[in-house]
Amino acid sequence: FTSSAAGARVLGTTGPKKAKKAAATTGKSPRFYPADDVKRPLPSRKNNKQAPKIRSSITPGTVLILLAGRFRGKRVVCLKSLESGLLLVTGPYKVNGVPLRRVNQAYVIATSTQVDVSGVDVASFDDAYFARSSSGEGEGEEEFFEGDAAKPAIVSDQRKADQKKVDAAVLKAVDATPMMKGYLGAKFSLRKGDKPHKMVF
Repeated sequence: FTSSAAGARVLGTTGPKKAKKAAATTGKSPRFYPADDVKRPLPSRKNNKQAPKIRSSITPGTVLILLAGRFRGKRVVCLKSLESGLLLVTGPYKVNGVPLRRVNQAYVIATSTQVDVSGVDVASFDDAYFARSSSGEGEGEEEFFEGDAAKPAIVSDQRKADQKKVDAAVLKAVDATPMMKGYLGAKFSLRKGDKPHKMVF
C-alpha cells in the first residue's frame, strides 16, 4: 500500500464493484451487500421435461400385470414406451377387455413372459393420440342439477379401427404361443399367505 500526503489517498482500497470482482477472483468477501435479499428461484419439477427412465425389465412385448385403475389385476402386453415415460399397452381387448391405453410403470409388475410384437405397427401412437378433446360447451346450472348419472364414454370410430388393427397383429403372436391366450385372460390376485416379495413373475 502507498499513500499520498496531499489527498491522503490510500491505494488498494476498492469500491463496491471492484470489491465484488475481487471477491469472485481472490475469494475475499465483499465489503458491501445489497440492502434487499436477492430472490433465487426455487427448484421446481415443472421445468423438468425429461422423461423417466424405463426399467430394464420392461421391453416391447413384455407381459405386465396392472396394479391400479379399473383394470387392476389384468395382464397386458407392453407395445412401447412413449415420450412422456408412460407405457402403451393392450389386452388385447378381445382376450381380457383391456383396450389401448397408457399406464405408469410404477403401477405394473413386469413378468418374464414375452410376446413377439415385432410385427405390430405402433408408430402412429403418441401422447397426443390419447389427449382428451376439450369441448367448448360447458354444462349449465340446470343440467348440472338434473343429470346425476355419469355420461358414458364415447369411443370414436378411429379409435375402434386402431384397436382392431393392433389387436389383430398381437393376436397372431398370442395364438402362436401355447396357453398364452388363457394366461392373458386369467386375472392375477393374491391369497392369504402369499408372499409377493418372494414370487418370481
